Amino acid sequence: MNIKSISTFNVEVPILRELMITSSLGTHSRTRITLLRLETDDGTVGIGEATVTPKWSGETAWGAKAILDEYLAPAVIGRPVDDVPGALAAMDNVVVLNPFAKSAIEMAMLDAWGKASGRPIFDLLGGRVRDLKIPIRFSLAALAPDVTAANAARRVAWGHRTVKVKVGLNPAADVERVIAVREAIGPDVLLTVDANGGWSVADAIWALKQMEPLNLLLAEQPVRREDLDGMAEVRSRVSTPVMADEGVFTLWDAEQALKKGSCDIMAVYPGKNGGITLSKQIAEMAAAHGVACAVGSNLELDPGTAAMCHLTVATQNIDSNRYHGDILGTLYHSTPVVTSPVRLEAGSAYCPDGPGLGVEVDWDRVQTMKL
Repeated sequence: MNIKSISTFNVEVPILRELMITSSLGTHSRTRITLLRLETDDGTVGIGEATVTPKWSGETAWGAKAILDEYLAPAVIGRPVDDVPGALAAMDNVVVLNPFAKSAIEMAMLDAWGKASGRPIFDLLGGRVRDLKIPIRFSLAALAPDVTAANAARRVAWGHRTVKVKVGLNPAADVERVIAVREAIGPDVLLTVDANGGWSVADAIWALKQMEPLNLLLAEQPVRREDLDGMAEVRSRVSTPVMADEGVFTLWDAEQALKKGSCDIMAVYPGKNGGITLSKQIAEMAAAHGVACAVGSNLELDPGTAAMCHLTVATQNIDSNRYHGDILGTLYHSTPVVTSPVRLEAGSAYCPDGPGLGVEVDWDRVQTMKL
């Protein structure tokens, strides 16, 4: 069963106004992504998603569509749908970087392979290692302390047992915001912060020391992504565990971060790492160094969300019970692109167990959402 054709569609989905994320990278008010439809020579259809954000990964929906149409699709058409390693190598041979675009093809290949064989993707990845019910956290915008605290309380009432607060703008204001959230959610709900690389090393150390009484579970990407030495310095100077996110896109990035001792935890997810299988490989590399992994997010729609679920369920070193994942993108969006959305309920995501991804795109609806 070989890949016969690949089609791409750029769509725009508004973020629910009350849930727009404001961080050191700005405000995320709408999601513009590329959906992908792969068809095999026996008529099986696989779906993929490139969840691009220009200021975060450097990819745009228009750029991803052009890369996919002109370079990546021709590199894989005609290949067996189950030859994921070969397809990843072929794509790397024609285009460097662009992980979210590449992940869309790998996602669609796994989806088609799973559908053809009647197996969910987590089975293709080696089988399930944990329950299909996955605890998830919620990411709170960097707003005024009272507003952020009220939002946190609502999310805890919904069922989240971990909340993440965006920081990295102004250290003193960041501290005030996180204090307000801790007061609102009480001592038993897990609390994390995410600077998205917005702090300097000195500011990160100062702010995290101020937050030590708040019992943070972790601090995500406190300094800029390329400063692995700065990450290591922060880690050595504070008691809060440090997570690398923007600093680890590739296997090479992961290797360098581990060598420098830049993190206690790594965030992995299919789009950022260039595919589900590459995320799994990074998690396995981290396990060999005693570093746990958690699932991050770029506010995926349902196909990308399902892919994150399958990765989590099939990967031992993604410690989803301790480090609740960011499998939450569909909570923020106003309109689904699938016929049956991934179930997110009472602080948990439920991994689909149907063949492939376990979700189906509503292509008629997509036509009304196209850019």
